[in-house]
Amino acid sequence: MTRTFTNPAPRGRVPHRRARRALLAGKIAMGIVAVLVLAGAGYGWSAYHGLVSGLRTSNALAGESASLGGDTNILIMGLDSRLDENGDPLPQSIYDALHAGDQQDGGYNANVLMLLHVPADGGKATSISIPRDDYVDLAGCPDKQCKGKIKQAYGLAFDAEHKKLVAQGLADKTQLEQQSREAGRKAEIDTVRQFLGGVPVDHFAEVTLVAFFQIAQVVQPVTVCLSEDTQDSYSGANFHKGQQQINAQQAVAFVRQRRDYVHPSLNFTDLDRERRQQAFIASLAYQLKQGGAFTDPTKLQGILDVAKQNTAIDSGLDLLALAKQAANLTSGNIAFVTLPIDHFGKDPAGEDVNVVNLAQIRATVAQLLGTPTSSAPATTAAPASARPPSATVDIVNATSRNGLAAEVSQVLAAHGDTAGKATTDTRHLSHSAIYYGSGTADAATAVSSALGGLPVQPDSDVPAGHVRVVLGADFSLPATPASASVSTAPTPAPAADSGDAPSPLAGGGIPCVK
Repeated sequence: MTRTFTNPAPRGRVPHRRARRALLAGKIAMGIVAVLVLAGAGYGWSAYHGLVSGLRTSNALAGESASLGGDTNILIMGLDSRLDENGDPLPQSIYDALHAGDQQDGGYNANVLMLLHVPADGGKATSISIPRDDYVDLAGCPDKQCKGKIKQAYGLAFDAEHKKLVAQGLADKTQLEQQSREAGRKAEIDTVRQFLGGVPVDHFAEVTLVAFFQIAQVVQPVTVCLSEDTQDSYSGANFHKGQQQINAQQAVAFVRQRRDYVHPSLNFTDLDRERRQQAFIASLAYQLKQGGAFTDPTKLQGILDVAKQNTAIDSGLDLLALAKQAANLTSGNIAFVTLPIDHFGKDPAGEDVNVVNLAQIRATVAQLLGTPTSSAPATTAAPASARPPSATVDIVNATSRNGLAAEVSQVLAAHGDTAGKATTDTRHLSHSAIYYGSGTADAATAVSSALGGLPVQPDSDVPAGHVRVVLGADFSLPATPASASVSTAPTPAPAADSGDAPSPLAGGGIPCVK
């Protein structure tokens, strides 16, 4: 099923049909190769400082809690923007090679979202792909939009922050770009964390569109494998069955193919593109390892140069420490998994979306990450060492249902939180939300999870140590705090094509895919 939705383009950019043609796999490949795989390449102290000194860093994760037990979760975000990290246009030669429009196309959608989980004990890593069109609650309601495709959180927050800064009189282009991007990063990270049930995000890497093409230029040719002949004039894809070596420009077509004119009945979906992402990453990592790229100074320098130009990482990412965990990823000690969707549907505006089962998503993620699942009794609070600190939770009933605030307060008390004020608002609101004061971001996320996934955002009016839950007309009290969903996603009849995710894909080789 074709996906057509794109964020309103910030700063007066006009959305274009080609803005939908995201280069999915490359952004992920660049993020993992430049930030993770290189970390395990045996870099010494001086080389480490040479790398870090040139990388753009972000404070979007400042103050967030870390994973327990030394595990590491890294969110890779690939942006749809046809601009570089400074917000400047790319050289025309690159636009010509990409066949994906120019600086007027695209926006700041996070069209690629992948959570890489690296266990502290050196066990198999897991890369979890999140389909970009999953219809979710957007953390903080960026640009006053509380629900949408998960990819939109970045662009909407970017746009809202950019308009606010301009209204405040900020005119410096560089500051406008970077401060707006910081807002976008935080909104996207918060949305992913909330969607996955409060999973910690320890680090992140942001990769611009051009990075894929540039890294492919450094390491080309890249060997890929397809299960059938395939052709698509829309993307320029023209490949034959079996293994083949492709150059950088062909790699662009490989990862953004949207249809197949050889087999028109085999419709491409977001899940197929997720599979292409994963296959490209696995093939590239395998090739880099087998081909000795990590001992080739020229190739290494080329990869580092791309990383310095077109990526951003959080300021807390220590590549030397990460090397101890990530060094074996190129040897295939990683599994690629795509989160399931329930079916394809429409949002209230009629746009194509992936309708998801929130309880299923969170149970799947908990199993993959080895965290407690909802099979435990609902009233059993997690051990103090395994859950975020509790907060004083105030409940505001903004509905016509009497006694709702008291019911919710009891649910949260069983979850381990301290009951605060339970009040009834004279207004009746349509949407529910959670607001938190200083020091309670993690507690607010836990409360959201207990109530089925309400949107979360900071609020300076909420006292320190408190969380405020505002219940609107869309709220339904979960049957159990761990498993129920409060999603107001549309529920159209299931599409003919199933939304089930493909089976996991193993690293350590060159997999054949559709």
